[in-house]
Amino acid sequence: MDVSHIAFVAGRGILAALFVLAGITKILGPKPILDHMAQESVPKILFPGVIVLEIAAGGALMFGFHPAIAAGILSAFCVATAMVFHRNFKERAERTQFSKDIALAGALAVLAAL
Repeated sequence: MDVSHIAFVAGRGILAALFVLAGITKILGPKPILDHMAQESVPKILFPGVIVLEIAAGGALMFGFHPAIAAGILSAFCVATAMVFHRNFKERAERTQFSKDIALAGALAVLAAL
């Protein structure tokens, strides 16, 4: 195994861990996310699906199970999250969150293309 392969697998795992941990965090403490969803008029019924998406696609990406599909799904999820939850560009934190989500979407799109 060469260094570039190790770096690729480690990087993919670290990126995937972000989503797996986000899903677990939503299970352990759902109130802040549900409040934010209500604030943005996002139906609560989507909450379980978001948890499943983050854990399942994140886990698939982490362990290399159809990683291109998982990365593509997570990329689209990041774009949707940015567009729905982080549109208030007057607030610096929201601009940062928007940029982060779009950057993650780009990184995941690159993984999907590989």
